[in-house]
Amino acid sequence: MSKPDDTNTLYFAFFNEVAIVSQLSGRLLESKLPEGFLVSHFAVLNHLVKLGDGRTPLAIARAFQVPKATMTHTLAGLADGGLVRLVPNPEDGRSKRVMLTDKGRRFRDQAIARLKPELERMAQHVDARAIAAALPLLAEMRSYLDAAREE
Repeated sequence: MSKPDDTNTLYFAFFNEVAIVSQLSGRLLESKLPEGFLVSHFAVLNHLVKLGDGRTPLAIARAFQVPKATMTHTLAGLADGGLVRLVPNPEDGRSKRVMLTDKGRRFRDQAIARLKPELERMAQHVDARAIAAALPLLAEMRSYLDAAREE
C-alpha cells in the first residue's frame, strides 16, 4: 500500500493530466465548430443525444454543475440556432423542457465528423488499444465522482 503522500501525489497527477487533456481536446473541438458556437453548446447537444431530450434547463444545469442562468444563456444560443426547442413543461407550467431538433442532432454529428482527420492523426501516435484499456478506468472515476457530488 502506498503512503498517503504518495497516493495524494498520484491522484493529483492523474487529475492534472485529465484536466490538461480536457482543456486541449476542448480547444480542438471548438476549432471545428462553426463560428459563434462553443464547446458548451456541443456538450449540451451531446448530453441530449446520449441521455435523451425532454429535460428541464435546471436538470441540465445540475448535470453540468453550472448556475441555471449560465445554462439558460447556453440554451438560448442553441435555440436561436434552431438546434433545440424549448417547450412548456406539461408537469409544471412555470418551466420548460429542452427538445433536440433534427438540426441539432446533425450539428453534433457533423462536429464529430469534422474531428475525424485529427482523431486519425492522433491514432498514429496513441495506440487505440491503450485508449480502449483506459476507458473503464475513466468511466469508474466518472461514476465515483458523479455519485460523490450527490453526498
